[in-house]
Amino acid sequence: MKETDREAVATAVQRVAGMLQRPDQLEKVEQYRRREARKKASVEARLKAAIQSQLDGVRTGLSQLHTALSDVQDIQRSLADVSKDWRQSINTIESLRDVKDAVVRHSQLAAAVENLKNIFSVPEIVRETQDLIEQGELLQAHRKLMDLECSRDGLMYEQYRMDSGNARDMTLIHSYFGSTQGLSDELAKQLWVVLQRSLVTVRRDPTLLVSVVRIIEREEKIDRRILDRKKQTGFIPPGRPKNWKEKMFAILERTVTTRIEGTQADTRESDRMWLVRHLEIIRKCVLDDLIVTRNLMVQCFPPRYQIFRSLLNVYHQALSTRMQELASEDLEANEIVSLLTWVLNTYTSAEMMGNAELAPEVDVGVLEPLLSPNVVSELLDTYMSTLTSNIIAWLRKALETDKKDWVKETEPEADQDGYYQTTLPAIVFQMFEQNLQVAAQISEDLKTKVLVLCLQQMNSFLSRYKEEVQLYREEHLRKRQHPHCYVQYMIALINNCQTLKESIVSLKRKYLQHDTEEGVSLSQPSVDGLLDAIAEEGCSSLLEEIFLDLEHHLSELMTKKWLLGSNAVDIICVTVEDYFNDFAKIKKPYRKRMIAEAHRRVVQEYLRAVLQKRISFRSAEERKEGAERMGREAEQLRFLFCKLASGFGEEMDGHCDTIVAVAEVIKLTDPSLLYLEVSTLVSKYPDIRDDHIGALLAVRGDASRDMKQTIIETLEQGPAQAFRTEEWMLCSDFLLTRGEKFTGGTFFLEESKPKWRHYGVLTSVAQKRRDLPPGFLPVCCLNIHVNPVPCMTRLSV
Repeated sequence: MKETDREAVATAVQRVAGMLQRPDQLEKVEQYRRREARKKASVEARLKAAIQSQLDGVRTGLSQLHTALSDVQDIQRSLADVSKDWRQSINTIESLRDVKDAVVRHSQLAAAVENLKNIFSVPEIVRETQDLIEQGELLQAHRKLMDLECSRDGLMYEQYRMDSGNARDMTLIHSYFGSTQGLSDELAKQLWVVLQRSLVTVRRDPTLLVSVVRIIEREEKIDRRILDRKKQTGFIPPGRPKNWKEKMFAILERTVTTRIEGTQADTRESDRMWLVRHLEIIRKCVLDDLIVTRNLMVQCFPPRYQIFRSLLNVYHQALSTRMQELASEDLEANEIVSLLTWVLNTYTSAEMMGNAELAPEVDVGVLEPLLSPNVVSELLDTYMSTLTSNIIAWLRKALETDKKDWVKETEPEADQDGYYQTTLPAIVFQMFEQNLQVAAQISEDLKTKVLVLCLQQMNSFLSRYKEEVQLYREEHLRKRQHPHCYVQYMIALINNCQTLKESIVSLKRKYLQHDTEEGVSLSQPSVDGLLDAIAEEGCSSLLEEIFLDLEHHLSELMTKKWLLGSNAVDIICVTVEDYFNDFAKIKKPYRKRMIAEAHRRVVQEYLRAVLQKRISFRSAEERKEGAERMGREAEQLRFLFCKLASGFGEEMDGHCDTIVAVAEVIKLTDPSLLYLEVSTLVSKYPDIRDDHIGALLAVRGDASRDMKQTIIETLEQGPAQAFRTEEWMLCSDFLLTRGEKFTGGTFFLEESKPKWRHYGVLTSVAQKRRDLPPGFLPVCCLNIHVNPVPCMTRLSV
């Protein structure tokens, strides 16, 4: 207490010190005193109120405890009185035992008297009940059956109460009413027959179905009453509980299962479309049954039965079981598609469970899948494996069919734009389209997988296609007169490549989603590359036809005959133009390439004729005449190829300018300016070699050996020229042999042999040509790939 007083005093001192920190606060001392006095009075009042409340609560609790004590004492006294009275009444109860036995006997006799009439009329009631069952009067038959069972159960119960151990009397009663159980079974059979035909009965005679449900309801009530009595007495009549409600749902379930299984009318041996028919019949049957159940059967059953929901679950489970059985069979690819399409799409669509007549009771979003994900995955794997084999076989057959057309004596058909074509692209992509449409019916993922599979198989197919085109070309080269329509069918094969490319793009655009397009497009370049290679093979073959026909005329260029007025170039132009009139049925992308390649090849052959030193001019007049003729012919060739390329809206390459540049060197009249003219030519075409310069000077015919050596050495001592691959080279194409290819490093071609020989690597294009071994020509490019297609041997770096 003293410690508390000290703490209170210390606190008060602190508060006073806080109030009187400045002199002017002394004037408010009286005001502070009154405020503190009010606070003190308020605290004391709250304290008194709290103490008074606690005291009132304690007073009330003590009063209630006194009252409870008084009540307990009264109860004790009452219990003592009851115990006393019970002890006194025991003797009285014992004296009334005889009365109790008399009451029991009276009750039994009263029951016997009450059932006496029924007991004597049991045979008659049995016959009547049997007749009613046969007549289909099920409600009346059940009423009489109930009377028989009630009489039997009542007598057996009374016997059980009187003497539960007397089995003889119980057996006697049971045997006397033995026909009752037979009637019950017979009536049950009739009920089950009606339930099995409930979907038909509810349309024709719904009253009969209602009667069946009422009978089952009565039996359910009797079962519940007897089970309740069993809990009290331990007695239960024979044949109870009947559980007819459970049996009713079991019958409905077996009926649904049998109905679904019975819809298979055909087998694979009798009908290839057996599964499609089977699934369609199932769809119609199930949909009709559920609509009838929702609209009619629900009116015949009590709401608590939830008959529609129950039957929906039964149908769903039966369908799931049936689909599992079908999935376990050895299905073909088209059958797997039919099954998966039906399970994954048709089942939940508006054609079946999503039908408007079943809404809103049926929510397709909460229906369990008919097939587990593992089973679906196994079916998809089997389908993809089978489809792969089928596509390979289909493509092989399509190629064999197309090959037979290549040797026909009639021209191939043309499309709507007049371009030759064969039926191969249409057959192949019709097959792809059909499989993709089928896959799209199942799922987006399967559609993407099938598209990838088609592209992969297309890649393999094009490799075989390319080999067949090469064999077709080689066969023709061995005997050029056969096949009769070789050129037309080769044009068709080239056009097929463009059609196939366009078809692939169309398929991807139609069946590929944007989010998966990147992954699938990875396979596109290889397919495009193969198609381009096949097309270039065909283009090369057609160009080879041209140059085989031009071989004789090309050999006349830069000869004496040519100088005297040969019409070789005229024939060359007419022949090329005639061929390209036939080539007008080639689609534009490839025809454009062919024109460019023919242009390059003609100029190349012209320059080769110059550099092969077929002629040596003897005088300035001959050089002038030859150079002017070269210029005219260059212009003639330029005009030809510009005319051929006029439909493409692009200018042709200036290949003919090379002929003009060479003609300028030949035309030069002042030998002192020859070095300047040659150096200009070398600067414009830096790939020209020493032997080319020597050959060109030899054609002029007025350059001595010393002059040639001086010009060559002077040019070699000049600054090195950068190798410009973007310009058309004068001599690069002459270094290659048709049909050869190489990649990487620097290779050298031995002039006397048509084989490539790897001699070494040039570190600089300007390396001295004399460092090479005699008889070898440099190909001055690193990482060069030469197109292996004959007649198209341009370098690409």
